[in-house]
Amino acid sequence: MPPIHHRRAAAACAALAAAGALALAGLPGTAHAQADPASANLPSPAETAAVDRTSPEVLEAMRRDLGLTSAQAEARLVNEAEAGAVAGALRGALGRDFAGAWVHGATSARLTVATTDASDVPVIEARGARAKVVDHSLAQLDSAKGKLDRAARKAATRDAPVWYVDVRSNAVVVRAVRAGAAASLVRAAGIAPTLVQVEKTKNRPRPLYDLVGGDAYYMGGRCSIGFPVTKGTQQGFATAGHCGRAGTATSGYNQVAQGTFQASIFPGRDMAWVAANSQWTATPYVKGQGGQRIGVGGSTQSPVGASICRSGSTTGWHCGTIQQHNTSVTYPEGTISGVTRTTVCAEPGDSGGSFISGSQAQGVTSGGSGNCSSGGTTFHQPINPLLQQYGLTLRTTGGGDPGPGEPEPGGTWAAGKVYAAGDSVSYGGVTYRCLQGHQAQVGWEPPNTPALWQTA
Repeated sequence: MPPIHHRRAAAACAALAAAGALALAGLPGTAHAQADPASANLPSPAETAAVDRTSPEVLEAMRRDLGLTSAQAEARLVNEAEAGAVAGALRGALGRDFAGAWVHGATSARLTVATTDASDVPVIEARGARAKVVDHSLAQLDSAKGKLDRAARKAATRDAPVWYVDVRSNAVVVRAVRAGAAASLVRAAGIAPTLVQVEKTKNRPRPLYDLVGGDAYYMGGRCSIGFPVTKGTQQGFATAGHCGRAGTATSGYNQVAQGTFQASIFPGRDMAWVAANSQWTATPYVKGQGGQRIGVGGSTQSPVGASICRSGSTTGWHCGTIQQHNTSVTYPEGTISGVTRTTVCAEPGDSGGSFISGSQAQGVTSGGSGNCSSGGTTFHQPINPLLQQYGLTLRTTGGGDPGPGEPEPGGTWAAGKVYAAGDSVSYGGVTYRCLQGHQAQVGWEPPNTPALWQTA
């Protein structure tokens, strides 16, 4: 499937006024652009996220599953890119007071940023976001969730299978089949009950084994390629850890010998990678319906509330929204942590498929509950920690080698490295702070991407 043409991207930007524009002032680089006309040519957050290269298949799935018009679907992706940059800047500005951020509305036109200090409200509103004053900082909630993770290593969590930080309710939510199981886990963790909300559920999530999502591969059963990657000159792909152990041989969708699992983690996390033999080439695409190819532009993590789509061979393209990052879920095989919970449905046959927001890789399918007839919940292993764990480089449609006569300036920034929000690097004698988690690539140098980096 060809990428969206530039005129389509321009139409998406123009549609913001009609579909619901995100009125966010003071984007990183915006004030700089006013002070320095030369920086006016720097890419916007939407341009950095390659919104203009979003596949028509993804947009169609967004229209169907999120109930949007064409203009709303395109405007939503632009708004979410802008919101991610603003939220990242405010996270740095608020420091320990920061309590999370999320987008909402049909076109994600509203960004809310939470803080524990009422004096931060003018700072938040000056950036065009809505402020919410809450009791607990994100650091406090993350710490409480970490205690639950540690307690779960010794406690049975089958009847309290999911817990996560929910920035919208400013609490750690425990979803339980039995309320008593949640109470036992909270007591074992030694955290204050005021930090926790218990939600009743009938669902017991499961990993989606032996199933296809995108191109199939075989290793005694079936799983799916998540995203093609490289490690130096070695080509391969990222996938779910529950699909195989190190040393497991794989064959491709055509039953031709393909490669070998190099490393795998499951439970604990759900990540693995396979090194392919010389017959296979890593490409910057994921499989769409009818064999069409969907381009991957990068791996910038989308915020809570943002739209996200999944490709699977059983159910094709389906979309939903990101509910929570930093989620823990208990499967029959054990507990995994650090996954993202979404409203995207999945069914047997969708395991290992690619999660993508616009053109930005988000993760690989881990497991879930429900189905695509009545609705469901799916968890994915975020792609950036997987890339970082194994030293892999995501294959993308952008980037490339520096041109001749353009040596890299000195500094600690490096293409191929995974950066998390808050990380600091130096480049060309200037120190920068990361605004949004991503894997760096040529063309995304700090001075060129104000959506991802801000001078410290």
